Amino acid sequence: MASKLEALKATVEQVMGDKLVSASLSLDELSIVCKAADLVDVAQTLRDHPSLAFEQCVDLCGVDYLTYKDSAWDGARFAAVYHLLSIKHNARLRLRAFAEDDDFPVLPSVVNVWNAANWYEREAFDLFGIVFEGHPDLRRLLTDYGFIGHPFRKDFPLSGHVEMRYDPTQQRVIYQPVTIEPREITPRIIREENYGG
Repeated sequence: MASKLEALKATVEQVMGDKLVSASLSLDELSIVCKAADLVDVAQTLRDHPSLAFEQCVDLCGVDYLTYKDSAWDGARFAAVYHLLSIKHNARLRLRAFAEDDDFPVLPSVVNVWNAANWYEREAFDLFGIVFEGHPDLRRLLTDYGFIGHPFRKDFPLSGHVEMRYDPTQQRVIYQPVTIEPREITPRIIREENYGG
C-alpha cells in the first residue's frame, strides 16, 4: 500500500505530465521542479485541479546555487522555491523553478495565482536580483533605494559596496565607499593553571 505522500507524487506526475522536470520524495516532503516557461501553468494547475487543490502559497524564497554542498554547482544558478499548502487534502508541496539566465535571472510572477506571492517575490528580487516578469509592483522591499547589488547572492562582498552614515556637518545621511578594513580576530585563550582560581 502506497503512502499518502507517494500517492500525491503519483497524482502530481500524472496531472503535470511533461511540464514536470522532476519529482522527488525526501525527508517526508514532496519536491517538484518545472521549467521557468511552464511555471504559471504549473502553479494554476496545482491550485485549480481538484485532486491537488494547493490553494495557499505559504512561502517563496530565492536561492543562489553558485556553490552547493561545498562544491561547484553545474546547473542554473538562481531558483525560486514555492512552499504550497492544500488545506482540502492536508498536504504540502515544494515547487522549484530555475531562471535560465545566470547573469539576468528572470521568472514569471505567480501573483495572479497566489496573491501572497507579492511581497515574497519583491523580497527575492531585492535580496537575490531575480526579476519576476509581470509583477504589479516589483521594487526593493528590505534594502534602501540607493542600495547597490543584491546582498544574499553568494558573490556579494561581506562588507558591501557602500556604507550609510549620518554626517553632522552636512546634517543629512550620506553614502560613501566602504572603509572597513579587514582585521584578524584572535581567539581568547584560557590557561588551565589559572582558570577559576
